[in-house]
Amino acid sequence: MKEGEREEEMMLVHRRQQQTEGSGEVGVKQQNLTYLYLLIYIALSTGQIFFNKWVLSSKQINFPYPLGLTLLHMLFSSILCFIVTKVLKLVKVEEGMTPEIYASSVFPIGAMFAMTLWLGNTAYLYISVAFAQMLKAIMPVAVLLLGAAAGLEVLSCRMFMIMSVISFGVLVASYGEINISWVGVVYQMGGVVGEALRLIFMEILVKRKGLKLNPITLMYYVSPCSAICLFIPWIFLEKPKMDSAGTLTFHPFILSLNSLCTFALNVSVFVVISHTSAVTIRVAGVVKDWVVVLLSAVLFADSTLTTINLLGYGIAISGVVAYNNHKLKKEASGGRREGFVGGGDEERTPGGGNLSATFSSDNSR
Repeated sequence: MKEGEREEEMMLVHRRQQQTEGSGEVGVKQQNLTYLYLLIYIALSTGQIFFNKWVLSSKQINFPYPLGLTLLHMLFSSILCFIVTKVLKLVKVEEGMTPEIYASSVFPIGAMFAMTLWLGNTAYLYISVAFAQMLKAIMPVAVLLLGAAAGLEVLSCRMFMIMSVISFGVLVASYGEINISWVGVVYQMGGVVGEALRLIFMEILVKRKGLKLNPITLMYYVSPCSAICLFIPWIFLEKPKMDSAGTLTFHPFILSLNSLCTFALNVSVFVVISHTSAVTIRVAGVVKDWVVVLLSAVLFADSTLTTINLLGYGIAISGVVAYNNHKLKKEASGGRREGFVGGGDEERTPGGGNLSATFSSDNSR
């Protein structure tokens, strides 16, 4: 009897060991998969920035039309989103969209997204990719100030200090720029303001309207609006230039591939935020920014980095990291409060980030 009990006990121990080993293998596979998703996101995001710069600036392509390029992106995205959601039905379009919400929230998001892409791409004609990325670090300052004006953010001494560090870093980086073009700076700052307004409208769409949209569904609604908002200025600003240029060198394969990469970038964002935490996404974003700055100095002749450039950008990035850390702590405490009172209405990522409030505009800058 005792021998039988010992055998049973040994079998139970053996089974537990197998289960532990199996769960360990699954954990390692999941971790490796997460790293793969992040690498794909960083590669696509970085590659799209360089791809756009090359298309707009290359003499071989000869397509210096940022409005036209962005318009192609939005038309391509509208068609693919329709195929994915309505034809193939790979992603479900959430219900709840009304004409009132579309007009008051979605259309402004589309307009601001169009503004961000247009001005951000135009900046490439005047400033380097590295300097454009450095100027983009001022984004948290614009989001905080405009968010405070809209009643979505609260100004505090801590946030004021963080914003001061970021602003000082961007000023130092600008001071260290050798070939600065103030026209390009104005375009890039306009793109930053547009992106900040887009994020604010998305916050209103999610929190005040209570609408849950994943990035693909959001692009399904936003892309046509952005295309309309881009088509109107394109008719007056770039179409006459294209007509006067005579024979337009059009590369359908390259431009289609460029548009496809833009769509793939947004899909990668959807995958990443579904399989990682908010902390991981923010860290990946900082890594991606540094990769863009350093690689652009190697790939493009107009990107010359100085010690002052890198020092200023390092200061600005430290402020961005502090800002992200502050927002994450705030989101975590907010999530606990919501859980205590019965849960919030927002759809969140595993790390507490808002799934509805993220899709990429890195294809512009």
